Amino acid sequence: MNIKELISKGENFHLEFKLEDENNEDFAKTIVCFANTDGGKILIGVDDSGKIVGVSDIDKVMLRIDDIALNRCEPPVMIFQETETIDDKPIVIVNIEKGSQRPYRTKTGHYYVRSSNRCRQATREELLRIFQSTKSLFYDELPVNTAEYSDLDIAAFKFFLKKYLDIETDSEEEIQNYLSNFHLIEKESSIPTLTGILFFGYEPQKFVSESRIVCANIDGMDIGETTLETKNLSGKIWDIIQNVESFFKLTLRHTHKIKDFQPESQYEIPLTALREAVVNAVAHRDYTINAPIRVIVFADRVEIHSPGRLPNTVTIDSIKVGGSHVLRNPTIYNMLVKMKMVTDLGSGVRRIIRLVKQQMNKDVELVCTENEFVVIIPRK
Repeated sequence: MNIKELISKGENFHLEFKLEDENNEDFAKTIVCFANTDGGKILIGVDDSGKIVGVSDIDKVMLRIDDIALNRCEPPVMIFQETETIDDKPIVIVNIEKGSQRPYRTKTGHYYVRSSNRCRQATREELLRIFQSTKSLFYDELPVNTAEYSDLDIAAFKFFLKKYLDIETDSEEEIQNYLSNFHLIEKESSIPTLTGILFFGYEPQKFVSESRIVCANIDGMDIGETTLETKNLSGKIWDIIQNVESFFKLTLRHTHKIKDFQPESQYEIPLTALREAVVNAVAHRDYTINAPIRVIVFADRVEIHSPGRLPNTVTIDSIKVGGSHVLRNPTIYNMLVKMKMVTDLGSGVRRIIRLVKQQMNKDVELVCTENEFVVIIPRK
């Protein structure tokens, strides 16, 4: 598509028109917003209506834009400029790629992202997602500033140390050191982190309302049909996971077999596969999104909905073969490893697929949307 055709389609997610007399801050804002989002082009010498006005001095404009990208964007943004003449009017084309050092901000300290055909200031949640995607920080290690050290159930933490790490201590100093080393509290302030609250808070949902799991049993194959039962599960992570398992046991069909003179229940879907899917959702969901994990039992399938799209470089194909081990929440994952709820191999989904295939001879479906990742397991 040539530039004239591009202009005729108007401004969009990857294209913005500007006149040369706009101020430096406006140019920096647009460069930053493209670099923080998905890249784009600025056409200088075209007004908002798409009318080609041109620029008065090409060299002067290009030098100015280079200076803005270098000195008014933090960190500096790499750009590529070119020129074109349309109807005897020269314009400057500024090409900006999605930045590798995101997030970028203007010299005045503002972070911008692209939304539809405009630039706007990034929300706190968007900024956190950018930091996460570039591994500049991990959200699960951040302090929950509304919480205090006294909001942690230290007895539960001591139980964890003894049961899973064979450590016994009553020393407050040692306990705080362990909490800090596991990134469960901030070292300087002793304020609990997100992971600390989720695993050891007396009331985790008081501070992180989205850390619930909502379970529903639907009498049919569509979300709009009659709901037989709904459970809003809250508490510490390990309690929630156990309660989801209880929900499955009450909801799914099962048969009794006698093994070694003892009755043994066999569920229509392997409970190990369902547990793995729920634990994976807890470990890998995006906690910046204010939505709970949803577990929905339909007449023909079970769906586990995990808020947030897949992390960068992770694809459904790579998950299926166990080739992805990109951690969005490494501290949460580390705690689950220590509790022996997951392995450190990134093979959870592959194991779900294998278990369902072995017992049911059916295929697990994986769906990724802009807002969530869904594991769909068929029922018998």
